[in-house]
Amino acid sequence: MDFKNIVYAFACLSFAIVIGGAVYEHVAVVPRWSSAPPASLSMFQGKYGLNPTPFWKAIHPVTLLLLTATMILFWKTGSRPYLLITSIGYVVVLIITFAFFVPELIAVTGTAFSQKIDVFLAKRAKLWEALSLVRLLFLIVLAIVGFAGLTKTTPR
Repeated sequence: MDFKNIVYAFACLSFAIVIGGAVYEHVAVVPRWSSAPPASLSMFQGKYGLNPTPFWKAIHPVTLLLLTATMILFWKTGSRPYLLITSIGYVVVLIITFAFFVPELIAVTGTAFSQKIDVFLAKRAKLWEALSLVRLLFLIVLAIVGFAGLTKTTPR
């Protein structure tokens, strides 16, 4: 295996880690905090509250860097369309994430603790969860496209 293929493999691995983090959050975290806000939001509050931000701030730039390097290395190969679709799709997802998902998540999870369930807040949380699952499915499709490009690495 040469250097170019190792870079491509790491790009795919990094993209898979993004998906793994999102799947974990949707299986273990999101159902808990979205179940009965604001009471269920206590997991984010206090000195030892859950803070996934460092993970996401680290993995997204690494993934973008690896995808960019892979596109440069494989530009003149059959992998180019697969890498373009994956990379452009990922950038679009990140733009939507930072424009909608992050601000909405901060607004919902930053709500002050209360024992009383806020029906409006619960509806916002469930909408966020549903839309985030759509985003996750889109990322999975992008990953499949990116992985498929691994088989097209020969020069054009």
